[in-house]
Amino acid sequence: MFRNDTIAAISTAMADGGIGIVRISGDRACEVMEKVFHPAKKKDMKSVNSHTAHYGFIYDEKKKIDECICLIMKAPHTYTKEDVVEINCHGGVTVMKKVLETVIKNGARPAEPGEFTKRAFLNGRIDLSQAEAVMDVITSKNEFALESSLKQLEGSLRKKIEEIRKVIIHNIAAIESALDDPEHMSIDGYGTQLLAEVKQCQKEIRGLIDTADNGRILKEGIKTAIIGKPNAGKSSLLNILVGEERAIVTDIAGTTRDTLEESINIHGIPLNIIDTAGIRDTEDIIEKIGVDKAKESIEKADLVLYVVDMSRDLDQNDTIIMEMIRDKKVIVLLNKSDLDKKIDDEALKARFGEDIIEISAKTQDGMMEFYERLKEMFFEGNLTFNDEIYITNIRHKNALMEAFESLSMVERSILDDMPEDFFSIDLMNAYESLGYIIGESLGEDLVNEIFSEFCMGK
Repeated sequence: MFRNDTIAAISTAMADGGIGIVRISGDRACEVMEKVFHPAKKKDMKSVNSHTAHYGFIYDEKKKIDECICLIMKAPHTYTKEDVVEINCHGGVTVMKKVLETVIKNGARPAEPGEFTKRAFLNGRIDLSQAEAVMDVITSKNEFALESSLKQLEGSLRKKIEEIRKVIIHNIAAIESALDDPEHMSIDGYGTQLLAEVKQCQKEIRGLIDTADNGRILKEGIKTAIIGKPNAGKSSLLNILVGEERAIVTDIAGTTRDTLEESINIHGIPLNIIDTAGIRDTEDIIEKIGVDKAKESIEKADLVLYVVDMSRDLDQNDTIIMEMIRDKKVIVLLNKSDLDKKIDDEALKARFGEDIIEISAKTQDGMMEFYERLKEMFFEGNLTFNDEIYITNIRHKNALMEAFESLSMVERSILDDMPEDFFSIDLMNAYESLGYIIGESLGEDLVNEIFSEFCMGK
């Protein structure tokens, strides 16, 4: 149940800084502010204009707490569509806590995680997809993810969903009206017209579903596995990419026994890199476990960096590796270009084409060419930001898949010449599934769960 009381929270990071913000929202926000805020120049705070800033001090009864700027924003033109007051005080942890305590003492209650955004949703200022985009903006790990989240915050996904739902509900209304009043409305042959519109809706929904993989990459980063035989230079490559000695590097084969994960950003491209154990036949039990983990990493990877020691010939282990990565997106890095080349790379060229780059993890030769090829591969996946919408939320993807399946059932019913009320049932299921994305037909528990993942004060 929606609690229509007045809430307060610290909306900036709980760390020392130049400024800290205590946010208050609710019907009594201005009343609470009047109790704790004393303007430097005497004025009637009840009569001040909305969206104005006022210099003064925060008092706990007669005790001065801090010097501050108080922002007054009155409903409905606020983030929550309620009266909102933001106290801009000094950014020390102790002073922010003291200001918040004073505000709570004078009539507000502590806000729950994400409760300000939850109120914006419940008060109709934003839909649920936009609310979730708020958190995505905050947690964006790269420029691409940020741009995608901002588009969703602007309502790009909502508009697309509403367009599809409009078509669906129009057809539901037509069918229901004809069934209720068959004397005046006929739906003979309606299935043919409906089939065309269902197929178009399916096309739109499928297009959104197909962006989910790219959306996940935007949000989480490219899962990248560094693989190869022992002593090929995998750990050295990881250290170069990370910019520090993150992995132990020795001349002893089998030094890396476990996977090592790091998140990095190369030219704005987010990579979640996994350095794996060298893949080879081994009787060492611990090393064998590492090899098995390396194989699991390959299966989960979006991109494989296959590191090959070009100073050694290919062998049976390389054949096994190439078979393992046969269906993966791969960049082959011929390492140790500073040494004499002994490898016959014809087999590699036949399998991987142009995605073969000579590098030296020791001198870093060839790394810029690798970075450029990485960028090319990333954008070859049609990751652009013109007008495209990317699905980055698993809840949205599942709802879209449910809607698509319901429309598929409509299609089958039409082709099987089923009665029109069958169409209506499945159309309504599709309509409701799409409604889950923007926050319609959602239970209170699910809404609470979604907003519980937000940071405090947002």
